[in-house]
Amino acid sequence: MSWDSFIWFALPSVLLWIVASLLVYKTKYELVSNILFLLGISVFLLFIILFWQHISRPPFRTMGETRLWYSFFITSIGYITYRIWKYKWLLSYTALVGTVFILINLLKPEIHSTNLMPALQSYWFIPHVTSYIISYSMFGAATIAAIILLKKLRTQKEDLKLENLIDNLVYVGFGFLALGMLMGCMWAKAAWGNYWSWDPKETWAFLTITTYLAYIHSRIQRINLRTSLWILIIALILLCITWLGVSYLPSAQESIHVY
Repeated sequence: MSWDSFIWFALPSVLLWIVASLLVYKTKYELVSNILFLLGISVFLLFIILFWQHISRPPFRTMGETRLWYSFFITSIGYITYRIWKYKWLLSYTALVGTVFILINLLKPEIHSTNLMPALQSYWFIPHVTSYIISYSMFGAATIAAIILLKKLRTQKEDLKLENLIDNLVYVGFGFLALGMLMGCMWAKAAWGNYWSWDPKETWAFLTITTYLAYIHSRIQRINLRTSLWILIIALILLCITWLGVSYLPSAQESIHVY
């Protein structure tokens, strides 16, 4: 299944997510909405599996391939959290975010070779990248919820349930982020002889995880809620720089993380 076939899986997935996101607000169609949303996730996952088989390697190397996983995980996490917390808007927002990354991939196709450079031929490759993408997806969903809560706080409407949702997403996401970083250290030791080298990517990753830790600390210490939510938004900006922006910095052109 080559990349040229992506559109035939992506568009049906997006259509299913959109229809499901609209139907979920009508109680009598809620079951249909659940089925359609899951079907959209399944169609998208099917492409990832078939594409993986086609290129004979894990589809984690290029930016386009990581966007595939982000679309898959953000919609999956959105659906799971919707089922647990019953916030219907989560389906709409996570479907929108997943769709944006799909459109980027459609508008910016890449060349996907079957080869992996030696440093990527490691058993740490899949778990390391997967942990990061799962954490990114959880932080994305948490930030969406944080923006919604900030709007509610403007009218002095507190929402303890939404606060708990944000905290739980961040706590689990932080666990995956820390796990991904630890596995990255082990991988770096095996590949380059050092656990940590303050490479530009590593420096921004450190800033990102520190900011999420600051959010967790602010919640434990019961600092002003608005302040905590803004920390969370800043953390996502740093995360996006780490994931997408570092490669464009002049200092990163010699980075060991630019493939």
